[in-house]
This record gives sequence, structure tokens and C-alpha cells, in this order.
Amino acid sequence: MKKYLNRTEVKEYAAITIGAIIMSLGIGVFLVDAKVVPGGISGIGMAIYYLTDGLVPVGLSAWILNIPLYFWGVKEFGKRFGIRTFYGFSVNAIFIDFFRGDIPGFEFIRLQDSATVQNLLVNDFLFMVLIGAALLGVGLGIVFKFQGTTGGTDIVAAIMHKKLHMKQGMAILLIDIVVILIAGIAIEYKSLPMDKPTLMLVLYSLFFGVVSARIIDIILDGFDYARQAYIVSDKSDEIAKQIMSSLSRGATAIKTRGLYKDIDREMITTIVTLRELGKLTEIIKEIDPDAFVVINNVHEVLGEGFRRRI
Repeated sequence: MKKYLNRTEVKEYAAITIGAIIMSLGIGVFLVDAKVVPGGISGIGMAIYYLTDGLVPVGLSAWILNIPLYFWGVKEFGKRFGIRTFYGFSVNAIFIDFFRGDIPGFEFIRLQDSATVQNLLVNDFLFMVLIGAALLGVGLGIVFKFQGTTGGTDIVAAIMHKKLHMKQGMAILLIDIVVILIAGIAIEYKSLPMDKPTLMLVLYSLFFGVVSARIIDIILDGFDYARQAYIVSDKSDEIAKQIMSSLSRGATAIKTRGLYKDIDREMITTIVTLRELGKLTEIIKEIDPDAFVVINNVHEVLGEGFRRRI
């Protein structure tokens, strides 16, 4: 078992930490009091917060809800599921409550009570929602870019894909819609003081989801939004099976002959999104650490599983 992180892993964990903290700012400071729910486990945590009149902090309830999902994910996907998921959702949950002053000893923080945030809440609600969406999108994009995750709907969607063969993007969308509706019901049930109808807040939440998702794409994609990998390995069949089962991506075997050793073998080629690239390299490294891999930028992919460039 590896005891120490290498320099690359330290940088990745630092980036995941920064991304999770940025997400926490968006949720804890700009969204909770605006009652605009981002979906996912954080959205359920907000619903619990509203139903308990603020007695159960958002971050704490989100962290508790993530624990069984995390172990469920480990059971379904094994060790490759990774400690980064636990680390990501833990940092996110801690800092949501930290920024809101809900951690004992840090009650004085309460960034949501600052004059700027309160002024936005009263006088420029849409801009406040956009700031929250931007922070959440940027933070989550950074987390994804460095092979992390904050758990929650990502875990459920991956399991739904495995069990029900449902596309993960569609699964996440359906889960988020259900969470937003639950939060809307909680707000209406508690008759919380607000100057906007519950339906309008639900629509804001849906709009928020679109903006946040687009920012995540920008952070992840940059100019080139996919990668093509060429993999030369003596275990090409095993690698190809894992690509198709774990990533749900197609793979093509090409007959090749290595001139150096004059050996005939199959080279695997596949195309993945940037979000999936880290997992692809982990799969290859686990099956065949000596595999020869070449990764190229791909500007556009037309076909099932990839969106058209706009």
C-alpha cells in the first residue's frame, strides 16, 4: 500500500480542495438564503435545513447523506472508486457550514450576512443566483478536471447506469429535478418568509442548473473537449472490456506490428471526454502499468455519447 502521495497527487488534491471550497461559497453564501436549490445531495441538505428551521446545517446533513452513497459506490465499483470522493464531499460539506457560521467556535463567520450579499438578495436577486451558479460551476469543474468528485448524484447516476443502463447525464438530470421539486415542496410547506413565489424559485433553480452545467463544460473542455487514446498493450482485450464496461465508451482494435520487436498485436483506440480521461489512465495503469499510451486532443466528435460543438 502506498504511504505517501507523489507531487502530482498533491497538486491534484490541492486543486480538489480549492474546487470544493469554491463550491461551498456558492452554495452556503449565495444559494441557501436565496432558496435556490442546486439539486443533488446539497439540494436535499438545503431541504432538510428549511424543514428543520435551520437546526440541521446544510453541510452536515449533506455529509451524512453522502456516507451511505459512498459505501454503496465502493461496493458497486470497488477500490477504484477512490478516496477522492470521500475527500471531495467532506471538504465541500465542512466549508459550507464554515462559511455560514454553523460550526461551533466559528459562529462569527456568517458570510451570508455581509452587506454585499444582503444587498444582492434584496435588490439584485438574479445576479446573486448567477454568482452562485458561477461559483458552483467553476468549483465542480475544477474538482472534475483533477479526477475528483463530490459524490451525491454522481454516485447514484453511475449506479443507475450500471443497473438500468441509463445514460449518466440523463440520470443526473432526473435526480436533480426530483431534488429541486422536493426542496420546493419543503419551502412551500414551511411557508418560509420570502418575496418570491415558490414556483419562481423552482424555475430559478432549473435555470441555475443550466448555467452551472455550462460553466462546468467550459472548465473541463477548454478548446478541445475530448481526447483520443491509442493503447498498445499485451492485455488489450482486458483493457478494452474495462473501457466499455466502466466508461461505457466504444473501443476499436487495430491490427499492428511493432517493428522494434517484430511482434503482431492489437492496438486499442478510444475517445473519451476530459472528465473520463483520468479514469481511463487509471484503468490502463491498473491492468498493464507497462502499456504504451498516446493521447491526442480532439476538437469535435460526432456520434452517440458526445455532444455537438456549438
